[in-house]
Amino acid sequence: MFHWNIRGLVRLCVIGSVSAVLPIVAGAQWKAKATEWPSYAADLAGTRYRPLDQINAANFNDLEIAWRIKTDNFGNRPEYKLEGTPLMVNGVLYATAGSRRAVIALDAVTGELLWIHGEHEGARGGAAPRQLSGRGLAYWSDGKEERILYVTPGYKLICLDAKTGMREQGFGNKGAVDLKLTDDQEILPDLTTGEIGIQSAPVVAEDTVIVGAAFREGMTPKSMRNNKGYVRGFDVRTGKRLWVFHTIPKKGEFGYDTWLNGSAEYTGNTGVWTQITVDEELGLVYLPVESSPALGYGHFFGADFGGHHRRWKTGEGGGATVQTGISLCFRSRDGKAGLAN
Repeated sequence: MFHWNIRGLVRLCVIGSVSAVLPIVAGAQWKAKATEWPSYAADLAGTRYRPLDQINAANFNDLEIAWRIKTDNFGNRPEYKLEGTPLMVNGVLYATAGSRRAVIALDAVTGELLWIHGEHEGARGGAAPRQLSGRGLAYWSDGKEERILYVTPGYKLICLDAKTGMREQGFGNKGAVDLKLTDDQEILPDLTTGEIGIQSAPVVAEDTVIVGAAFREGMTPKSMRNNKGYVRGFDVRTGKRLWVFHTIPKKGEFGYDTWLNGSAEYTGNTGVWTQITVDEELGLVYLPVESSPALGYGHFFGADFGGHHRRWKTGEGGGATVQTGISLCFRSRDGKAGLAN
């Protein structure tokens, strides 16, 4: 792990001068400004929209580059597949960058590097199915604390202080949760080389961090017998696992009997590797699930982030047949599941 913070002394002075005049409302719900970009797709609903009008058709041709930053030195080799979306909150730009998926914080106006954090994962990172900088990270705040969360190539959920870039020591194991553990399965053949990871940004719904799973790109599994792509919710403050949803049901769970000839036991994949979206008004989380190697089409799930209760499904099947259009609800506080009316 490496970390570099170049604004520590300045921050101490600023905090000392303003802390007495900024009121803190206990239990206040933080809400992003309309001019900020606090989530991968602008908001949890994935609208990718903000009502900004400074740049328009009349002045677009007059735009000039204000600053740029190269990420070549943020890893062990230059990266040529930069596909992340930065976040912007309180005038600070947060992004993943470099071949080791470092996290950087920049002054949004000047481009000044405020801090950088990275993890050296060795052979585990080198064997990861989804490498490089990935698609981004997540931001969370309760109006007092600010946190940045992201998943490393080696499949660890990291929680950072958004102001300093330092690991939040009270989250998981000194700021990290090993996602290859507490997954209701043994990752094979071992934790170092076992095929599972993710390149997408986590999603924070209320106080629950939701993380999916991914495998080799291009739907190129070596065998239908692979690790399974379960989805989990974690407490954003402690890193405690709140629930897990088995994208391939376990024995006794709804849908297990549709996986013919016991294929649910050995079939793998079915990861949620693209971006998860949330309907905050309805309390639903939507999970687009890839096919298993034995199925012809992908799945689509919806989830209630207060737990997990199945809402509806448009088709069912399993084994060599097709499971499509299934939507589930999760209740993140207890992880119970059931068929909705």
